[in-house]
Amino acid sequence: MNLEIALLIDDSDIDNMVNKRVVQKAGLSSDITVKNSAQSAIDYLKEIAENDTERIPGVIFLDIRMPQIDGFGFLELFEELPDVIHNKSEIVMLSSSIDAADYSKAMENRFVKQFFNKPLHKESVINLVDI
Repeated sequence: MNLEIALLIDDSDIDNMVNKRVVQKAGLSSDITVKNSAQSAIDYLKEIAENDTERIPGVIFLDIRMPQIDGFGFLELFEELPDVIHNKSEIVMLSSSIDAADYSKAMENRFVKQFFNKPLHKESVINLVDI
């Protein structure tokens, strides 16, 4: 998994701040974009697919619980994005939920490669390189 470019999607500014710092401290991403909603992330991905494919994130950290469009809704919209995004991006679901159904549902999606509890930990991010 290429972590050089990462996208964090979470409605919590605090979680985004913590997760961005963890990814930076792990030294695996030099370019981290943060979006506070699933829709703004989809719009961002559409724009870079059309205008700047070099900026396509190798990893997308996606929160499950968000208002309006949750992480699973994002995955449905992600399915409709161009293949250039699908071929370069892999998704890591993030959740503070202990619901086993969330884990099962997430891991059934072809784009989801990992499922981590929030907040991220440096060890987890470092292990993503091996995927």
